[in-house]
Amino acid sequence: MEKILVATLLLVLVSQGYSQCSLSDIIVTQSPSGRKVHGKIEWTVTIRNQCACVQKNVKLNCKGFQTIEAVEASYLKVLGDVCLVSDGQPLFNGATVFNYAWDSQFAFSPISSVIAC
Repeated sequence: MEKILVATLLLVLVSQGYSQCSLSDIIVTQSPSGRKVHGKIEWTVTIRNQCACVQKNVKLNCKGFQTIEAVEASYLKVLGDVCLVSDGQPLFNGATVFNYAWDSQFAFSPISSVIAC
């Protein structure tokens, strides 16, 4: 009986932790790579999921995004004003990293995802 109670309590605590995941767990950071491409600053973008659960179909606001350096579509697919990260594949605790080149950094912001626990 005690083992069942402990197992149930552990399950409740774990499921409550996972349910705390949200879009705010998708963190986008950028920094200059130190390179220039056709006179433009190259920026390195890192997109991380800090949630214990995977988040898939992550989309960013890309309205006005410009680059003179091609970005591999499997990392970031520009679909009008929305960008799809990693072809919609699940983001775990690792990161998706890509580069682009423009005069100034672009403010990528998460707008949607599907949380899968």
